[in-house]
Amino acid sequence: MTARQIFVTTALPYANGNFHIGHIMEYIQADIWARFQKLQGHAVNFVCADDAHGAPIMIAAENAGVTPEQFIAKVAAGRQRYLDGFHIAFDNWHTTHSPENTELAQAIYKDLKAADLIETRSIEQFYDPQKGMFLPDRYIKGECPNCHAKDQYGDNCEVCSAVYSPTDLLEPYSVLTGARPELRQSEHFFFRLSDPRCIAFLREWTLPSRLQPEVAHKVREWILPGEDGRPRMGDWDISRDAPYFGIEIPDAPGKYFYVWLDAPIGYLASLKNLLHKRGEDYDAYMAQPGLEQYHFIGKDIITFHTLFWPAMLKFSGRKVPDNVFVHGFLTVNNGEKMSKSRGTGLDPLRYLELDMNPDWLRYYLAAKLSARNEDIDFNADDFMARVNSDLIGKYVNIASRSAGFINKRFGGRLGPLADDGAQLLAALRDALPRITALYEHREFSKAVRHIMQLADQVNAYVDQNKPWELARQDGMDARLHAVCSACIEAFRVLTLYLQPVLPQLAADVAGFLGTPAQDFSHVPQALGRGWRIGAYRHLMRRVEDKQLDALFAPPEGAAANTADSADAAPPAPGGEPVADTIGIDDFARVDLRIAKILDCQPVDGSSKLLQLTLDVGEETPRNVFAGIAQHYRPDELRGKLTVMVANLAPRKMRFGVSQGMVLAASHADEKTQPGIFVLTPWPGARPGMRVS
Repeated sequence: MTARQIFVTTALPYANGNFHIGHIMEYIQADIWARFQKLQGHAVNFVCADDAHGAPIMIAAENAGVTPEQFIAKVAAGRQRYLDGFHIAFDNWHTTHSPENTELAQAIYKDLKAADLIETRSIEQFYDPQKGMFLPDRYIKGECPNCHAKDQYGDNCEVCSAVYSPTDLLEPYSVLTGARPELRQSEHFFFRLSDPRCIAFLREWTLPSRLQPEVAHKVREWILPGEDGRPRMGDWDISRDAPYFGIEIPDAPGKYFYVWLDAPIGYLASLKNLLHKRGEDYDAYMAQPGLEQYHFIGKDIITFHTLFWPAMLKFSGRKVPDNVFVHGFLTVNNGEKMSKSRGTGLDPLRYLELDMNPDWLRYYLAAKLSARNEDIDFNADDFMARVNSDLIGKYVNIASRSAGFINKRFGGRLGPLADDGAQLLAALRDALPRITALYEHREFSKAVRHIMQLADQVNAYVDQNKPWELARQDGMDARLHAVCSACIEAFRVLTLYLQPVLPQLAADVAGFLGTPAQDFSHVPQALGRGWRIGAYRHLMRRVEDKQLDALFAPPEGAAANTADSADAAPPAPGGEPVADTIGIDDFARVDLRIAKILDCQPVDGSSKLLQLTLDVGEETPRNVFAGIAQHYRPDELRGKLTVMVANLAPRKMRFGVSQGMVLAASHADEKTQPGIFVLTPWPGARPGMRVS
């Protein structure tokens, strides 16, 4: 079999927060497929990146008192614990805020311009005179022109579902400043998707023979002629005005690429970064005639990936995707909308912190996922039943029911197989083509179901032969040896079939069996007579009720049935109740001062503390230890102003004396809303000024 060259990506997460369970579901789905291809002996590059540009990130960074680069770096620093935690093995994780992405985005733009598919037009849009920027639709609110509901966004009404232009809003205002926006003219750049060349290409590229039928049907509504004989799809506005955090448009000062233009180019940028680190040539790789390119995405971003993205690649002279695999959403407990306050959300980080096995979740999602664009539901009772019944009761128990006899009675070595054992193994191996085809076509639920049917056959064989009874009968050692050896061989085959889904468990099984790394080509082989296995230890424990109860427990302090109770207490600000009332005299006793951070250093022997040298307007700088090392790098703080408690009694620590306290904000529920934010005064404040 000739090895295929396969380039695989998942949708880029926006770099404004932690991963949610929808991200993890998509990454697990793609990871299973990429692992399967690698186990087939194919050459796979599986990459992703942070989508790091756009107005929301620029504004969030400003609100946090950091640069956009610092903001996205902090988000990026938390990614790996999720990926490692759920055994998601990207070959590279990059960012769209990178030299590779800048180079590729500008090159693609120039090629589209050379193809006469870029034009400029003057458009009218809302401008915030206080903020000094043009406003994206989601930063404008006002009264719905249809139902007159107040405080509706500039693109659609959440009350009556009407869709409109921001200029249709009544009494519009800026979400950022509250100012009434002004209509101003601006020159924008457009990708001419309505060009007959683009329409002809997309009609061919979006055929149901390529995309999932339900996806093809949806996107072709945009490019097939409507009642007026013209496609619904118009040209695409690909520019934004400064200030904007993004990639500048060549030869257009003050103009930036709209984030959705450079975001998918991040797939190529991440690949280029990976190949560069390996010393491989990106252009040569992409020029391979047999290269296959696939994207796993959610159904909410179909149009960008099946219309805009392939057209950008096609008419810039680049390879177009071979396919875009679309999945549905993940709901929880019979379709209930996720809500952290009501305990109906599934927080992936909390899952890991509760020491719940990541292979449980990988197996459960695989048992639900198909090749179709369908929503799937995480049901706690079903999750427990599938893991405990299938993984433990059917699969793992095959090893636990036979390995002990091999070790205790036969020195840990396998014996020869009887005819019925050989027939059992032949049936398992005959399933290889079907299981391979199901994995290839992303029919994971069917693959898992078929593998568990094979496990049922092995367990039926165990029940028929009853090794526990053979062990008590004189003269039956040879039969006991043959039966248990067949079970161990069968367990190895089933493990290979499940390896794309359960990578850690498969590695543990390989350690137990004493086998090197194996792929699907090893299915027809046997360990054979005389092979020594290791001592059996429990490979996987069962799911317990208390774990699921803790996983779905509402955050501490959240009122039960908040959404359903008219008189429920409002959520506490910052996740905790406001403290008891104090008088002005109590407040005056706390001396708050502006401080300049002259120096900041890590503290030897502590992963949490930073040592700050603070100028508080006194002759001698103060030394303060702050538990913020996991949230800030020293170079992010040096030279910055902050606020400190100046009259706090000095505290002797094993690292030295701390002469005050720096003020910082955080949410009470650090697990779901992590982060510590050091307070920063407005420009003009000076060291030593009192805060009152």
